[in-house]
Amino acid sequence: MAYADEPELRAPTMHPNAQTLTKFYTAFAALDPDTMATCYADDAAFDDEVFSLRGKAEVMGMWRMLCEATRAKGRDVWKLEFSAIEADATEGRAHWDAHYRFSATGRMVLNRIDGVFSFNPQGLIQRHRDRFNFWSWSRQALGTPGMLLGWTPLLRNKVRAQAQANLQKFLAK
Repeated sequence: MAYADEPELRAPTMHPNAQTLTKFYTAFAALDPDTMATCYADDAAFDDEVFSLRGKAEVMGMWRMLCEATRAKGRDVWKLEFSAIEADATEGRAHWDAHYRFSATGRMVLNRIDGVFSFNPQGLIQRHRDRFNFWSWSRQALGTPGMLLGWTPLLRNKVRAQAQANLQKFLAK
């Protein structure tokens, strides 16, 4: 019981931009791209080892494509865990682990990813950069070709080109 002259003990409050990241990853875990979209600015940019996207339409096209593919071919094994969310008025970071079946090969993947973010003054994600070990991912997702060539620019560029082609086809629907 707190007395009138004692400060009330409260849990530290999460910065609103940390709440945005929590909302984003909670929605992603639920494969809910509509809620994910509410976290991005219209001029958002996204980069990772495979994609380099500009504008909310492209960024959300990628997330919608990934969510649809997971619902169609891997919902039974999909699991996303996120942690280490930190944010202030302009920047943020998070770690997330994605357990899923890679739709192109049917192979199981555990991808460990670190994201860094910048926010606009309205608290929306303006820049999102995910980093992961491409060779580790390619060994799991692609099997022997990934093990043998996953460290080379040749395979990385082939994966990038195929991913971009898949996204353009998805966006054209």
